[in-house]
Amino acid sequence: MSRTPEPPPAQEPPRAPAARRTAGAPRAAGTPGAAGTPGPSDVLVVGGGIIGLVTAWRAAQRGFATALVDPSPGGGAAQVAAGMLAAVTELHYGEQTLLGLNLASARRYPEFAAELTEASGRDLGYRRCGTLAVALDADDRAHLRDLHALQQRSGLESEWLTGRECRRLEPMLAPGVRGGLRVDGDHQIDPRRLAGALVAACERAGVVFHRAWAERLTVVRDRAAGVVTGDGVALSAGQVVLAGGSLSGRLAGVPDAVLPPVRPVKGQVLRLAVPERYAPFLSRTVRALVRGSHVYLVPRENGELVVGATSEELGFDTTVTAGGVYELLRDAHELVPGITELPLTETRAGLRPGTPDNAPLLGPTDLPGLLLATGHHRNGVLLTPVTGDALAHALATGGLPAEAEPFTPGRFRAAALTEQPA
Repeated sequence: MSRTPEPPPAQEPPRAPAARRTAGAPRAAGTPGAAGTPGPSDVLVVGGGIIGLVTAWRAAQRGFATALVDPSPGGGAAQVAAGMLAAVTELHYGEQTLLGLNLASARRYPEFAAELTEASGRDLGYRRCGTLAVALDADDRAHLRDLHALQQRSGLESEWLTGRECRRLEPMLAPGVRGGLRVDGDHQIDPRRLAGALVAACERAGVVFHRAWAERLTVVRDRAAGVVTGDGVALSAGQVVLAGGSLSGRLAGVPDAVLPPVRPVKGQVLRLAVPERYAPFLSRTVRALVRGSHVYLVPRENGELVVGATSEELGFDTTVTAGGVYELLRDAHELVPGITELPLTETRAGLRPGTPDNAPLLGPTDLPGLLLATGHHRNGVLLTPVTGDALAHALATGGLPAEAEPFTPGRFRAAALTEQPA
């Protein structure tokens, strides 16, 4: 979702908890009622980014009558993201628990991509090209060495290379590269194609799209019962999934006790075109720490090169700034000098949904009938397969699968209670 004002969710009449339907062709959701208003759904997903879309698709596959509310399904952060599937090179200190979820999702990607391609009839731009993380000076080299040690302690596969070996793999790299990590298991996908394929798969699975903003969550007898849209339409459902990305914490009607602690984290991204005379420019994703700033270059098969990404705590501002573009091009030029010869075709800024521990909020909340699928921060594309599976499981059983249990929405409240003085 990509708008600053209102978030995605809202209101409607009561309904019993959605019962799990038998597998098979999904029942149509939102059949008009007597007054011409949309009929009730088993599941209503609020938010049409890739996380909301995969949740709706998996719910429909389980046999739930599923609807989704969003003014522009497939838009939002997916239109800006680079699509790195980087469970290994995205590892950060203190995020070992998240690593397990990232790896679980990465393992599912080949089968997930094949299934979605067949279900949608669309190519996803999925590439098993690997990633090379490099260092340009002694300090960055020391940092990368520490990261390599952490990866090894975590049982991850990565290979240390000298600067010469890095340049042998990627001849366009700067002569000053001091060393790097080769990670063949970190791949990439095109998020724009992924989003489009999920929209198509949802349509084929019978998901009903309500192209409007959700203004308010409806709570009836202490249970989430649907939403009211910006144009005043009441949508009712047995279960509501809030998957509004960075806007998830701004939905009216959500009780304070279950309001997700999600904040927007701005990222600016550039896209360049690689003319045929320069191809192949890069054969794999290249990442680096340049004077402490992260930069990555993601080459697409269609000749596009994505360069990103800044990380800025500026609220809901999505302005592309001269400073942001300059810093990205400066750092990318130090990494790959030939980049200045490429045409600059697009500049964009998007909002990642961040949480206090940079990990997602998944599954049932303390408000019956309300589930969360948000807060994925920089791992939304990577976590798409495991999130869809986890939410489908939660909708059908009321609980999360084992790999998703550490990411329950109640973990922050539980931590706060634990920290209370005796």
